[in-house]
Amino acid sequence: MIADPLFKASKFARRGNYDVAIRMLENEEGSYYSSFNYYYLLGLCYLRTRVYSKALANFRQARDIKEKEPRALLGLAALYLNHGDTNRAVDYYLEILEIDEHNKLAGKALKIIRMNPGPENIAAWIEKGYFHTIFPPLPKISKPSSQNKVLWIAGLLIISGAITFTLLTATGILPRAEQSQRRAPLGLELLREDLEAPMQQEGVFRYILTREQLDFNYNEARRLFTTYRDEGARVHLNRILESNGPDPVKNKARLLLSYLETPGFDSLRDRFNYAEVIQEPVLYRDCHVIWRGIATNIDIQQNHTSFDLLVGYDTRRVMEGIVRVDFDSAIPINPERPMDILGRVIPISTERGIDIRIQGIAINQAGLLDRID
Repeated sequence: MIADPLFKASKFARRGNYDVAIRMLENEEGSYYSSFNYYYLLGLCYLRTRVYSKALANFRQARDIKEKEPRALLGLAALYLNHGDTNRAVDYYLEILEIDEHNKLAGKALKIIRMNPGPENIAAWIEKGYFHTIFPPLPKISKPSSQNKVLWIAGLLIISGAITFTLLTATGILPRAEQSQRRAPLGLELLREDLEAPMQQEGVFRYILTREQLDFNYNEARRLFTTYRDEGARVHLNRILESNGPDPVKNKARLLLSYLETPGFDSLRDRFNYAEVIQEPVLYRDCHVIWRGIATNIDIQQNHTSFDLLVGYDTRRVMEGIVRVDFDSAIPINPERPMDILGRVIPISTERGIDIRIQGIAINQAGLLDRID
């Protein structure tokens, strides 16, 4: 009988054999795409073995899958507290209490922070061996039922090519959230006659591409589209539209763009940082980003909210840049608390060249500190 590696790894973790659990999990990453429990358990194992950089990466991945899951936030908060970033740790604990006001670990951690003010006192508290007392709990992963075993074995067969993923999704065995592929729109394959059409000669083109480069960018966009990486696809399509490519290729690029979807905090897979976007704003036109920072120059109207986001300044140490953010509704903003914004990149022309603003879609900000007093 084949055992579920995630279940087996959780058993080793509960016995304290974290290194064994890590090896098992690392060997199975491809089998647990979009599994919260996979990344959460791996993050916990790295946290308990003090490999903090990998713990951080896995907790972030778990949070991307389930944005409002307190356990992943508890892991992130503990890591930032250990790093000496008390402000960011407090933000996470407050966010947890907004989701689950009875969360005992978050409440306990905030009391510890109040009793040990400042990074130096927190560091002394950690050195005394108390850090593990605020670790999130190990997940309770049940032994897979016969039905779940069938699905897991079917997944292995899919990977080996014995059956196709399309068969499972068509019969409803797997929900859409677990699908790793979707169909490319029919009729949008790039044909030879499309590539052999005359290249554009008149006008100003940001990118001069060969026919081979056009072919690569378009097919790469289609490949990324089928794996729900719409923002990565959008960059390749923008490069085509800003190039000297022939009209048939550009027309198909525009059609493929129309199929791209607006992501959420938990579904945005391609993350572009401020530095790369500001370097080539036109290339990232209409791409969705999630950036963290502090709001200033806030203007809230009846049907509009705008502010300057100090990108990366949530730690009050380094500011990556300043970008104007606009929302088409009135949104309460706390200028004292960090926030995450999900928005769409809009290139704008200025006297100094091309700058950007962000058309806001969603915002995530922890509540006020006095909420817990």
